[in-house]
Amino acid sequence: MASSRSPRVLHNLQKLAVQTSRHPLFPRTPRVLPTSCAVRLSSTQSSPHQPPNSSVDPTEVSHFNALASSWWDPHGPSRLLHLMNPLRHEFITRCRTTVPITIPTTPSQLRYLDIGCGGGIFAESAARLPGTLSVTAIDPTPEVLKIAEAHRRRDPTLLVDGRLTYLNQSIEDLTPPTSPAEGYDVVTIFEVIEHVNAPGPFLERVLQHVKPGGWLVLSTIARTWTSWVVTNVVAEDVLGIVPKGTHDWEKYVNETELREWFGKRGWGSNGGMKTMGVVYVPGLGWKEVPGGEGWGNYFFGVRRDS
Repeated sequence: MASSRSPRVLHNLQKLAVQTSRHPLFPRTPRVLPTSCAVRLSSTQSSPHQPPNSSVDPTEVSHFNALASSWWDPHGPSRLLHLMNPLRHEFITRCRTTVPITIPTTPSQLRYLDIGCGGGIFAESAARLPGTLSVTAIDPTPEVLKIAEAHRRRDPTLLVDGRLTYLNQSIEDLTPPTSPAEGYDVVTIFEVIEHVNAPGPFLERVLQHVKPGGWLVLSTIARTWTSWVVTNVVAEDVLGIVPKGTHDWEKYVNETELREWFGKRGWGSNGGMKTMGVVYVPGLGWKEVPGGEGWGNYFFGVRRDS
């Protein structure tokens, strides 16, 4: 098995050497910077394979459609997502409890919007929490949502009207709330933004769905050479714990870029931005690593102040 992967690993290492000689550790034009040089953030132009005015890349949809049948296999291609799920909840709790809540809410009032929900790993677990009122989960990948819906029907507690709703939609298709107060308490984007071609317009649409005092929580990967080696070479080629073609290093987003982007929009003041670096340790699962947001996988949370 190792020998069959050797040519691809060698090719990737050669690619790394060439790219390193051409680019600094952090490219001069970061992918998500709200400045005049941040073409990807401000541009509304779609890729050649992407419908106009859509954040959905058909290539990404095709990739995840192929993984649909194995989504709920805890030992399959989505294994790392299953293992990461407890940290998702832990980070959301940390965001909501370590910063003063400016707009009073009670646990029974929590409404979630899970964007890019995939097969529903997080959506189902959030819907089962005693403090959850409802979870709306959207994804543009039809085959994956069929798996999510079928799995939901296996649990009678999730069949209560409004408890967990799946919608085969992109964020562009989701109707915005008629007023800010009708938004969601928690909006999640887990392992999604690094698969979006135009992150700026995508995030602008997402912001509309967070209520004042609510949180937008996401997870993604920093764009560094360390992350390239770990996610593309080691995870995909050497260990084979992630399906090939899952990661596109050019689409990774740095935590500092997110902080600046949200800060310029008046979000996350008075400590309302949180990060948590994490790393996957074979045999031990995902572990928090202080400072890991600067070079690898991380969670990012930001509060809407008004």
